[in-house]
Amino acid sequence: MFPQITPAVLWPTVAGIVFLAIGLITVRGQLSFRAGIVAAVGPALVAAALAAFAVEHFVLARGIMLVIPSWMPGRLFCTYFVGIALLAAALSLALQRCVRLTATLLGTMFLLFVLLIHLRNAVSRPEQLLWVVLLRDLAFSGGAWALAGGRLAIFGRWWIVAAVLFFAAVYFLHPEIAPGVPLVKLTPAWVPLHLFLGYPMGAALLLAGLAALVNRQSRLAATVLAIMVTLSVVLIYIPIMVLTPTVEAMNYVADTLLFAGTIWLLAESSPAN
Repeated sequence: MFPQITPAVLWPTVAGIVFLAIGLITVRGQLSFRAGIVAAVGPALVAAALAAFAVEHFVLARGIMLVIPSWMPGRLFCTYFVGIALLAAALSLALQRCVRLTATLLGTMFLLFVLLIHLRNAVSRPEQLLWVVLLRDLAFSGGAWALAGGRLAIFGRWWIVAAVLFFAAVYFLHPEIAPGVPLVKLTPAWVPLHLFLGYPMGAALLLAGLAALVNRQSRLAATVLAIMVTLSVVLIYIPIMVLTPTVEAMNYVADTLLFAGTIWLLAESSPAN
């Protein structure tokens, strides 16, 4: 007997799968197993996650609007507007059209999330989870700006570095947290060595951050990290969602997929030295 899937889980999942397929088909000619070239999957992964979150903004608008600060007018309108913006960005990245403009605007939107929502929460309640959420969205902004290129890419790379170094510290302190983005989900007991997987993830995050800081083997380190985060989606988060198809499980898949795409974008924008 398969678990029942609600529309709030079904339609974002379908949107993510469709946009992932479109994105991979679009970049199929750029993919190979040569070092660094596989990083072309980054925009496709980001597009899939954005599409899932976009549809979630439509089907769960009343709940998502509660995240928006009460002092902001038109919270329901803002929720739908963000959903439309995410869907437009997903389409642009999946089809590789107007990418620089899209990446610039997408990075700006995530930065606004940090400044208008997460920063106030983290300062008023300086808890580890709130800082993880803040740096996660800052990394998403950085990945988009790394894709945009130019001067924005410099800021983008530093923001990703700040996030991965902080995440590394969290995993060394709490290796039982599921690998990817160190939120509150614990690695399931059915995963081998589930209490210790945070250590290799923390090491990969630390090496990728340090390599980017000193600009040595940064593409290789980011590629290794991107592979590990992508495997976490495939081997841990997707099975969790299959076993318990809840909105929370779907969000973890999309969230970690977006982080994986962000690291692939970091790898693609890094020098090959």
